[in-house]
Amino acid sequence: MLDFDFVSDFLSGIFFNGNTTLNTKKIDKNIEKLKQYNWFNEIYHDDKYRKLFFANRNVRNYLQNNYRVKKIIKKKKAQKRFLSYLNKQLS
Repeated sequence: MLDFDFVSDFLSGIFFNGNTTLNTKKIDKNIEKLKQYNWFNEIYHDDKYRKLFFANRNVRNYLQNNYRVKKIIKKKKAQKRFLSYLNKQLS
């Protein structure tokens, strides 16, 4: 059985992230939205992850997508998937 969240993330990546340039203002705005939540602040202020939010192009591209960020805010499953994505970026 196919996971609907996976499919929607995949399709949003295709349609919303076709552009290769990063929109720093949009990324910073989305980070500010996420910083309103304790679970994100714990990640954001953890030295292990902190650098990813500023220097990792993949993470910044992920956070550039408004659809993904809204989903991360609303769904625990998306939050767990985001944390897993961050951990993969560390390796």
